[in-house]
Amino acid sequence: MHRSELPTPALVVDKSILAANITRWQQHADSCGVGLRPHIKTHKSIEIATMQRAAGACGITAAKLSEAEIFVDAGFTDVFVAYPIVGRAKAAHAARLALRCRLIVGVESASTVAELSAAAVAAGSTISVRVEVESGLQRCGAQPEHVESLARVVSAAPGLILDGIFTYRGAWFAGANGRSPAALGRDEGEQMVALAQDLRAAGIPINSVSVGSTPTGWAAACVPGVTEIRPGTYVFGDMMQRKAESASDADLALQIHCTVVSRPSATTATIDGGSKTFSGDINYERAGLPGYAVVMGTTGVLVRMSEEHGVITFAESTDIPVGARLALCPIHVCTTVNLSDIAYFCDASTNECSPFQIVARGKRT
Repeated sequence: MHRSELPTPALVVDKSILAANITRWQQHADSCGVGLRPHIKTHKSIEIATMQRAAGACGITAAKLSEAEIFVDAGFTDVFVAYPIVGRAKAAHAARLALRCRLIVGVESASTVAELSAAAVAAGSTISVRVEVESGLQRCGAQPEHVESLARVVSAAPGLILDGIFTYRGAWFAGANGRSPAALGRDEGEQMVALAQDLRAAGIPINSVSVGSTPTGWAAACVPGVTEIRPGTYVFGDMMQRKAESASDADLALQIHCTVVSRPSATTATIDGGSKTFSGDINYERAGLPGYAVVMGTTGVLVRMSEEHGVITFAESTDIPVGARLALCPIHVCTTVNLSDIAYFCDASTNECSPFQIVARGKRT
């Protein structure tokens, strides 16, 4: 199908840019001697995960067990669920999944270790465990001074194997202002490597030191002692990554094509994509960005949404007519992708498009 014939709103992925992003990051990780374990919550598709694996990814990262299971069903055998597994039902789900793949999960409390251990013993499986470390985001993770005691609990638990430590800090946390993503990445990696060394000195074997988001992962990969990075957004890029300078205009692989359905004024246009198409989880003003999305090649910015309507403002009068198609880049691509069932790969040389399924969308448990 030609790009001009796609029903809108449509998520359109330039496959050559996507492939270049995957190759560039994999080559960088390889040159640093670290594993690249991409976070598939960004794209939630088997096709793109397969491209990442073919490029050399050491495994995949998922946010939830139900999301991970989609990829295990498709033949992925090394999966890290970088999220606390809390409750007996989820522990049992993890134990069953561990019978089908090498499953790594994160923990930050002794109570979840006990639940996972009991479930693994009952299922006859073995679950690898990484202790999550709180490194500044103040979202999840054990405080660094508590990691040693928790690691000893994991090591003593039947059915579990202590694999190492991990953290997620990103570039948008209290204290990050004024510091470059490169500096933040180096600091993140150095903090975790130092903690791993202390744990080893205390007699605790630490195999993996897993760090790094898209903004910080490039620099963190260069820190000696880091074993793995887990970027996700790098495959597509978005306006947040553009602002953080972890993606350039040339790296933006995903656009949302929408149709103009109304022209309320000479400087505004209404499109057929609203909050059910575009991510609204980021306060764009607080993030220092102009809107929920930008219209590529114009001054247009998506500044207001209802469920099925998006209102774009332009810096000057424009004669874009009703029926025109606009290509927009979202502020946050991960939650945007999760709103759609399908997306389209596009060949930029021919503008021919082919659909692919966003198979793990909506997998929240």
